[in-house]
Amino acid sequence: MARARRKRRAKSAGADEAPASRTEEAGDGRWKAARTWVAGIVSAALIAAIGVVFTAWFNARGPDAVDRIGGTPLIKVGHVVVDYSAQDTALRTPVTDPGERAALLGNTSGSRRDTIMASHHRAPLGEANLTVVLVGNRSSVRIVDIEPRVLDRKPVSDGALLVYTAAGEADTVELSADLDQPAPRFATAEDASYFRKKQIDLKRDEPVTLSLSIKGAAAYYEFDLLATVLAEGRTEQVTIEGPGRSPFRVTGVAGAYRAYYAVSPLRGWQPISRGQACAIERKIQKSKGC
Repeated sequence: MARARRKRRAKSAGADEAPASRTEEAGDGRWKAARTWVAGIVSAALIAAIGVVFTAWFNARGPDAVDRIGGTPLIKVGHVVVDYSAQDTALRTPVTDPGERAALLGNTSGSRRDTIMASHHRAPLGEANLTVVLVGNRSSVRIVDIEPRVLDRKPVSDGALLVYTAAGEADTVELSADLDQPAPRFATAEDASYFRKKQIDLKRDEPVTLSLSIKGAAAYYEFDLLATVLAEGRTEQVTIEGPGRSPFRVTGVAGAYRAYYAVSPLRGWQPISRGQACAIERKIQKSKGC
């Protein structure tokens, strides 16, 4: 009997403990759910805050960091052109190939003639007029200097002279440099060296157009432009090349040429005599034998 009573008491105690255990487990489950909910809210808030901070940083400095890591230059060369429209030019070598001569003399496309003359190293006579468009490639950049850099110097070109006009005066340009000088620098009529007193500030994607006049009378020159650009406390040099990544060219006047041409009524080029060239071109009137 005593043993039976002990079994009943033990069974009753076990029955009392089971609901308490289940209650504790339910409480633990609710607390875990609450903690998970709170952790989710905190995580979402942190992610949102980090996103706001990152967005603000990226909008302000991120593109610069990406460009810096990628090694992109501080400025981009948006456009480069050499003005041949009202400029007498000289070819380094004469046009002797029959196909090229036919294209030069006939009513062929302008691009075809330009290709032919470029292959003979066409150079403006005495002065090259360039238009260069530079575009900022950081949030803030400063162009502190641009200088012409001579790549090659040879005797003046005498392959052929192409006379465009009756030698009217050239338009005024913003900046000019003379390659005949030992250290050519860009200048204006007022300033002996433009970039010693002034710089050009650009924002990202902001363009600036430069009208440049490069003179060269003593020789035939091939050159490019070297821009020194400042951004984020460091300087970088950017090379500006001519159209088609070729060098810019300019040449002085030769004493005589192996061929002379003038614009023909057919929009091509027609051969003319030396005497005819001397009569219409003032730049060579003072040269030998004219």
